[in-house]
Amino acid sequence: MTEKFLHYLWKTRLLHFQKLKTSSGESLQVLSCGEHNTDAGPDFLNARIRVGETLWAGNVEIHLKSSDWNAHQHQSDKAYDNIILHVVHDDDQQICRTDGSPIPSVAIRNCYDHSVFETYQSLMQSTSGIPCDAHLKEVDALIIKQWIERLLVERLEEKIQPILSTLAENEHNWEETFYQVIAQSYGAKLNAVPFLLLARALPMKILAKHKNNLFQLEALLFGTAGFLDESFSDDYANHLKKEFIFLKQKHNLHPLKKHLWKFLRLRPAGFPTLRLAQFAQLIHQSSHLFSRIMDVPAFTNPETLFESEASVYWKNHYYFDKSSTISSKHFGKIAIQLLLVNTIVPFMFVYGKSKGDEELVNRSMELLMEVSAEKNKIIQQWKKMGLHAKSAFDSQALIQLRNIYCKNYRCLECAIGHQVLSKSR
Repeated sequence: MTEKFLHYLWKTRLLHFQKLKTSSGESLQVLSCGEHNTDAGPDFLNARIRVGETLWAGNVEIHLKSSDWNAHQHQSDKAYDNIILHVVHDDDQQICRTDGSPIPSVAIRNCYDHSVFETYQSLMQSTSGIPCDAHLKEVDALIIKQWIERLLVERLEEKIQPILSTLAENEHNWEETFYQVIAQSYGAKLNAVPFLLLARALPMKILAKHKNNLFQLEALLFGTAGFLDESFSDDYANHLKKEFIFLKQKHNLHPLKKHLWKFLRLRPAGFPTLRLAQFAQLIHQSSHLFSRIMDVPAFTNPETLFESEASVYWKNHYYFDKSSTISSKHFGKIAIQLLLVNTIVPFMFVYGKSKGDEELVNRSMELLMEVSAEKNKIIQQWKKMGLHAKSAFDSQALIQLRNIYCKNYRCLECAIGHQVLSKSR
């Protein structure tokens, strides 16, 4: 038995409330269980309970046994003087407030269906990665649908936190922040940090001055990234280096160290050199990208906005001075979809919330419905259990469910887990 489970029984009203009596034998009527407090202090705030003929309003504390009250030193803590009921699994001791007045207690050992606890234990002991896998088919489809929608919002709320931090660092300059988070997304997981450092070292206003010249954009990006600080045999690389020497002095730029960039364990299509070339092309071909994306009526076919191909030199190169088989080097469809899911949608969501633009907030979530679901081990596991992700809207929510709830055995906080437990009565 755990206190967390007792909290769950209390707040979900899975107790047989009609059976409750205080330890002294008085009748007990719970009009309101109160608000669950996850911070310091009493467990439930602002409850309303009738004890005998008296109606009380105040807080409720829950322990496994009454003696835990003293073990936790509540008897000398005035923050617990407003406790109107002590809910325990086992009542083994009379407890009192700081002034010595007794607090009514109720023992609930025999006031709930023990099959619920047995199901809870089976969930906590599961080793499948998704504790309720054996029960999922019993859960109502509407419950799952509503929970998926809530999880999606929860995931977006988490994803916007880094954006808000970057926004604060940029003194609430939305366009500069947008440029930086787009750059970061081009680095994917391994090179997200150096791409962000690059965007900070090379402000958007500098790139804007050279937007119409792809060669100068590449010189600025590769040079500030630290890739031009060496000798080359290729003419193109040497021309870039020469151009950057001039631009570096003009704009007072301070290049990064080349060793920051990672190539190991990356497929050639994800090499930072190639991503820098594609990023240069994006800047070159895009006009007012931020305002176009945030303009809901005009924002259609989002994938086309990010379709870009690296310049001619990169058709047969992944590095400077090392030729490869000729092929087009497009920023691929999967990369674009990841960019939309992990960057564009969260940015639209947070910008819409900040501006009080409900239409933009809704559009951000609609966009997820237009993007294909991710294909990974988590989504495959849900599929085997009969839960299919129709779009990125579903897959993002299912990733949140697996990583935040299932993985951490937070079944008591999960709508699906709650129905599994409720049906076990």
